[in-house]
Amino acid sequence: MARYTGPKTKIARKFGEAIFGDDKSFEKRNYPPGQHGNNRRRGKKSEYAIQLMEKQKAKYTYGILERQFRNMFEKATRAQGITGEVLLQLCESRLDNVVYRMGVAPSRRAARQLVGHRHITVNGELVNIPSYHLKAGDVVGVREKSKSLAVVQESLSNNSSVYEWISWNSEKKEGTFVSVPGRVQIPENINEQFIVELYSK
Repeated sequence: MARYTGPKTKIARKFGEAIFGDDKSFEKRNYPPGQHGNNRRRGKKSEYAIQLMEKQKAKYTYGILERQFRNMFEKATRAQGITGEVLLQLCESRLDNVVYRMGVAPSRRAARQLVGHRHITVNGELVNIPSYHLKAGDVVGVREKSKSLAVVQESLSNNSSVYEWISWNSEKKEGTFVSVPGRVQIPENINEQFIVELYSK
């Protein structure tokens, strides 16, 4: 199961925002990484550099590697609608992302682990593929044996996020992927147009 396992704060500092969620280390040093930190003179970025940064930010935010991300872009170009918006909708429809959005896991990384370790069900069936693509109406739940897991209990108690496109039943510990979110419902600070321009070159 390929994924990025390097230092998270360094990546967040590179983009200038806490893309992996709350990060005390980032708050202390919210300037670019590198030996000279704030003192290094950074010239104006080229158009290509800006587009590449936006693509990298999206990949790290959702925990997707290059080949998979490229495949998703190609799928988005074939689909109806605005390519950039469809690309983000595909990212949001991934099982690991929805588990994170429902508050079952404190981060996408933790959600990916829960899915991989067979703690999550989709429509009553065990699914251990983090990139599993959900459709409107799919019911995502925590497996019966896993409902008492400390990480799940703690994450749910600390979760205060509410999304219009997801409904959650706290008693059953399951939620419904009501619909694919519109661009305005996706809170991530990503300029998808730059990604489309980069891949279209």
